[in-house]
Amino acid sequence: MRSFQEHLGELDRRGIRVLAISVDSADINAAHANKMHYTFPLLSDANAATIRRYNVLHPGAGPHKEDIARPAEFLIDKGGIVRWRNLTENLAVRARPDEVLAAFDAAIDGTTSSP
Repeated sequence: MRSFQEHLGELDRRGIRVLAISVDSADINAAHANKMHYTFPLLSDANAATIRRYNVLHPGAGPHKEDIARPAEFLIDKGGIVRWRNLTENLAVRARPDEVLAAFDAAIDGTTSSP
């Protein structure tokens, strides 16, 4: 998420709004955002309703075997249509801002882009 913060200006200029969603509480997310100096929203989905809706629940993968969200990035247009997604089972693997920007450009051009 740090790399998205570092590229927030470029993403914002393209109309891409960054936000993160986790099963952590709003208090934990706020503390983490403050510690990391994130200026984009870190949203709490404590009951994992949205996480389940986007099929990114990672059952039992938390440090205490709790359910967490698996790493995923989505580009969702203003109409709510998912235009691109990056899903992984590896907690250390995430899309980079340049991948998201390339996918955004491809979606605008009408081509398909998928990692």
